[in-house]
Amino acid sequence: MAGGMVIARRRPVLQKLANVILLAALSGFASYARADEASAQRLYREAILPSGATIRGDRGANGAVEGVDAACVNCHRRSGFGTTEGKFVIPPIAGKYLFRPHGSRPEDIDFRYGPGFVPKREPYTDATLARAIRDGVGRDGTPLNALMPRFALDDVAMADLIAYLKNLSSDSTPGVSDDTLHFATIVTPDADPVKRKGMLDVLNQFFHDKNEFIRGGLQPMKSGNAVMYRVIRKWQLHIWELSGPADTWERQLHALSAAEPVFAVISGLGGTNWAPVHRFCEQEAIPCLLPNVELPVNAEQDFYSIYFSRGVLLESQLMARRLDRDGTAKGARRAIQIFRQGDIGRQAADALETELKTMGWKSESRVLGKSDAARDLARAVEGAEAGDALILWLRPPDLALLPSGAAKSRDVFVSGLMAELENAPFPPSWRERVQMTYPFDVPELRKIRMNFPLGWFKVRHIAVVSEQVQSDTYLACRILSESLGDMLDSFVRDYLVEQVETMLSKRLVNGYYPRLGLAPGQRFASKGGYIVRFANSDPTQPAIDGTWIVP
Repeated sequence: MAGGMVIARRRPVLQKLANVILLAALSGFASYARADEASAQRLYREAILPSGATIRGDRGANGAVEGVDAACVNCHRRSGFGTTEGKFVIPPIAGKYLFRPHGSRPEDIDFRYGPGFVPKREPYTDATLARAIRDGVGRDGTPLNALMPRFALDDVAMADLIAYLKNLSSDSTPGVSDDTLHFATIVTPDADPVKRKGMLDVLNQFFHDKNEFIRGGLQPMKSGNAVMYRVIRKWQLHIWELSGPADTWERQLHALSAAEPVFAVISGLGGTNWAPVHRFCEQEAIPCLLPNVELPVNAEQDFYSIYFSRGVLLESQLMARRLDRDGTAKGARRAIQIFRQGDIGRQAADALETELKTMGWKSESRVLGKSDAARDLARAVEGAEAGDALILWLRPPDLALLPSGAAKSRDVFVSGLMAELENAPFPPSWRERVQMTYPFDVPELRKIRMNFPLGWFKVRHIAVVSEQVQSDTYLACRILSESLGDMLDSFVRDYLVEQVETMLSKRLVNGYYPRLGLAPGQRFASKGGYIVRFANSDPTQPAIDGTWIVP
């Protein structure tokens, strides 16, 4: 009896102890589950095993792949929807393809037919999928293509990977409803107001045209022997105007995104700082497609931000290549760089200085403050000697104030982006001396391609106030439209980025650009530019000096 009383008294204590142990176990399980998901993602994207070791894939007679080269994402892509490479078709491996029940009718399918997807095959099971990954044997017992590596994964890594594939690209996407696709365009407070108006005129008209096309009503899902299926959705544009200092922009963007979730960011306009926008899009996994920025973020390891070019950073490379070619012959070993305080010329000058150091050059920066602009500019220019390279990272108002006498320097380089290309207001004595970086096709070479956007502007009565920005905005909208058309109803953000990569390489009409293209891991679509001079009788027609330069 006494012993029973002791046990009875201990039961509450034992129960509390059991509860503590159970809670600890559950807490540990939750942490482990989260760690498993992150571990599986590293395995899929980076080929890193839970142990931290890198994976190795065997291709038999075709050799082996190891480390990041063995990552699933290289072939099956981040979305898991697969792709095509020439004559090779990389099948989708997202769970809704692998595990879909056999015999589903096309009209019941709630996703697109991806490359290599065969709907009438038996679905995979965990066991048959593990066999395919380890031994290269398909669901029906036939060998997989020899290009598919065989991976010796243990049971823990295999379970993580299969669970990851089951959920890959299966979540609902923000900004997508049954009848509407929501997009944002972002404008920073230091953006040029004239360019802002021109860009928004193009965006608003393009979205209006898109919705007018389906004004008769939304079309239901369709299928047939020759036609796949799709739901036509309206496009809704949200204009996210930022304000205040740059260190508040990310907070503003998170608040705007929470209030108005969007599928992607299209175009946009920045001034001297786009980095907060870039960081926000990467953090939120929102595609940011082809914004109008002269100083993009140079981070090609990031996924969601795609730019037309490196902007002034590309121009600094073009100058460095030309100076490297001509430096020995002309004896120039010092570059004097002039830029306005608070403008992007500082970052461009820093980038060029880094390039020049590797070539044995010296670089001096001369900063124009807020005092008498003409006087400060004259002083900065007069300090350049004949053997120096004079680099001008200046806007048109400053270029118009250059002293009337020609510079002593034999080499004078100007940023075409900042100077507004052939519209730069050089004094006559400077125009024949200047070498301008020109990261586009010159007017004569792009004339036929420009008939498309210029004709569209004319028919829709859009005033051309900034031709390059408006042309790029129109091109961004066309690329988005064509990419979405190929996606049908698979509105997955990662897949949109992948489709844009594919679309860019196929386009023939690219406005200002001779060619656009992206490979996985590239985020700047145009890779090069010209050096031009203004020696022609027509001052608006720059003459190409050399060939297209790809640094």
